[in-house]
Amino acid sequence: MHTTWSPSSWKSKPAAQAVSYPDQQHLSRVLSKISTLPPLVTASEIERLRYQLGAVERNEAFLLHAGDCAESFDACTNENISAKIGLILSFSLILIWGARLPVVRIGRIAGQYAKPRSSGTEKIGDREVTSFRGDNINGLDPNDRTPDPERLLSAYFHSTTTLNYVRALLTSGFASLRHPRDWSLSHVRSPALRAEFETITEGLSDALDFSRTIGVDSGRESTSFEQGGGRSVLGEVDFYTSHEGLMLDYEQSLTRQFPVPASVNHGGKTTAFYNTSAHFLWIGDRTRQLDGAHVEYFRGIRNPIGIKVGPTMGNEELVQLLDIVNPDKESGRVTLITRYGAGKIEAHLAGHIDIVQKSGHPVIWICDPMHGNTLTSSSGLKTRNFGTIISELTSCIRIHSTNESRLGGVSLEFTGELNDEGFSVTECLGGSMELSEEQLGLRYQSFCDPRLNFEQSLDVAFLVSNHFRKGRQGSKHSDSNVLYSELGGRAVT
Repeated sequence: MHTTWSPSSWKSKPAAQAVSYPDQQHLSRVLSKISTLPPLVTASEIERLRYQLGAVERNEAFLLHAGDCAESFDACTNENISAKIGLILSFSLILIWGARLPVVRIGRIAGQYAKPRSSGTEKIGDREVTSFRGDNINGLDPNDRTPDPERLLSAYFHSTTTLNYVRALLTSGFASLRHPRDWSLSHVRSPALRAEFETITEGLSDALDFSRTIGVDSGRESTSFEQGGGRSVLGEVDFYTSHEGLMLDYEQSLTRQFPVPASVNHGGKTTAFYNTSAHFLWIGDRTRQLDGAHVEYFRGIRNPIGIKVGPTMGNEELVQLLDIVNPDKESGRVTLITRYGAGKIEAHLAGHIDIVQKSGHPVIWICDPMHGNTLTSSSGLKTRNFGTIISELTSCIRIHSTNESRLGGVSLEFTGELNDEGFSVTECLGGSMELSEEQLGLRYQSFCDPRLNFEQSLDVAFLVSNHFRKGRQGSKHSDSNVLYSELGGRAVT
């Protein structure tokens, strides 16, 4: 039995990954200030996302969840934000072309500043210092590791600035399907990828010309998928923000009670608590304790939420968690983000699918093939192998198919960032660019986990798109192991 929920009821529970601030009065003053600042997102936007995630749940759309492992304040520039949004748009266009499904785009952006750590301290040279926990807690510099409440206020304003620029981009023609070449081709160095993307853009151009000829392209029509209206199908897209709900004090300060929009209130609650720091938040693998503070907080907010599901998650534990955060089994409420690792997915995913199906809980299954596949190179840099990432992704697709389930999306850590010379980052091995271990240090920019670069991200997009295209066209390979070996065998050096 659960007690009455409030935005602060989590404080009665043990909190994993808690941060110890030396000056609690300073923290209280900062949180009080944040609680008076405007929301970053609105209740209507959050409800719009819930509606669209319901479509993903019904296999009527595909979810792309992507961005940085952890954002940095220094990376909050117009160039970096434009590159990230451009990559997400390019990725989703490739998926739409192959799957012929709408794509729900959720970025790990405008708030993903904190990171969980397995230890409270770390070794830097011969020094043991407090672990770096992300820009909204302490500094990357070993001499700046004392948690500072002012960083929470800075995180709010950096999130606001980022979101403002994202909104401006997406309402100024940046996402227009009439010129998708502007998103990608100047950055793609692989001839094969360039040719594949040009095939899509040329086909799209022909389709738009045909639509204009027969008078379909009115420029302002909306579809039932875009509930709420006011969007140009060809000129604008919906885009949502997300981050891990790690810092509960911060999340509480941006939790506001609003009326539930009449369009979705069918005799239920007239008001609800919304976390207005992002549209979508997730519970991490380190903070999903059934009796913990994070689960307590998440059960009361109306936002759609994600839950990271790893190899340590027991079958019964997963259902118990779903019972807590979604007792009424509402559609569009819960997304399960699986992250087992290529070597462990076979032992866990099928059992998790089976127990959730038997429970009757409606969920979206998406694959995070990144977090379970991190390794350390001979030079000491954290990296991931493209082939291993694809291995987990293809295993995930196959296991869902054989268990009468469906993969509803992917969660990827990638970046479109380029250096001053116009080169992509070099953090993950392999892909069509055949990045070797010796090349990792050329442009390794992440201060957190390694990310797929622009070319490697498009590699993944084409692989997934081709899978759905073959399934849609009834290819003889679409329901056999041949497809999965083909999917995993392309550009995985």
